[in-house]
Parts: sequence; C-alpha cells; structure tokens
Amino acid sequence: MELLIVPKGNKYTVQDKKQRTLYVIKKKAFGGGLYLLLDSSEYQLYSFAVTGDARKPTFDILHNGAIYMKVYCKSMFLDPTIIAENDSMSYSLVSKDRKEFEMYLGTEHIGHMKTLTTMQGELHYDMEIDDKAFDDYIPLFAVAADKAFGEMNKR
Repeated sequence: MELLIVPKGNKYTVQDKKQRTLYVIKKKAFGGGLYLLLDSSEYQLYSFAVTGDARKPTFDILHNGAIYMKVYCKSMFLDPTIIAENDSMSYSLVSKDRKEFEMYLGTEHIGHMKTLTTMQGELHYDMEIDDKAFDDYIPLFAVAADKAFGEMNKR
C-alpha cells in the first residue's frame, strides 16, 4: 500500500496513490497537542497525543480514550529511530538521516517512509507498507516523524 501524508496547517491529509483521501488527521481545537485520525466518513478511529517536548519527543496513540500504543524517539541524532509499542507488538522506524525510514514490525521489514520536500519547503511523507502489515494507525507514524524531525528537516 502506498500513502502520501501531506501536512497543511493544523491537519494532515492521507491519500492513496490515486490521490483519493483515505484519512484526515486534524488537530483538536482545544486539545493542546491532540490530533484526531478520521476516516473518509469523518469517523474518529484513533487520537494522537503529543506528550513530550522537542528535546525528548514522546507521543501516545489512543483508542476510545485509552492508551493503545506508546511512541517515542529512541535517538534523535545518531541512527534516528522512532519506536511504537504496546504489550503485543513493537514497530520501529529506523533512519540514518531523519528523512528515509525503514519500517519494522518486530524484526520483520514491512515498508519504508520517505520525507519529500516541496518547492515551497513544505514536507510530505511518502509511505509504502506491506498490505498485510497495514492498520489504520500507521499514518500516525508520519505525524510522529514530522513532530520529532520536521523542523530539523526543513533546515
């Protein structure tokens, strides 16, 4: 499955390769660092909460108000890595340059994510993931990468 995650203001649009909008991730008006993952019919699937700061980025993926998965930056500079885990699974997004990430579920390689820069200097995230490994919360990994490394990648 190929996805393009496009940030615009306080929201992210998730499109497939035919440029159909599959999901919208938008910032909750009074939620501080809370984002809502909505499907194409605007049904809320997951929430994404920013819980750390720029020096130690951490996030929670919530389902029905309860923490479903913890997401954190294991390393910001040397071998930048984002880990997303709960009791039953662990994802890792491993990079050398904070722009190209290889995605793993446990030790199995399931895809990759590339940071693209537009002519205007905006960042987009091109994600390719194995269909069998895809789940609705996967696009939130691009939001985590954007929040953790976005400002560094714009320079």
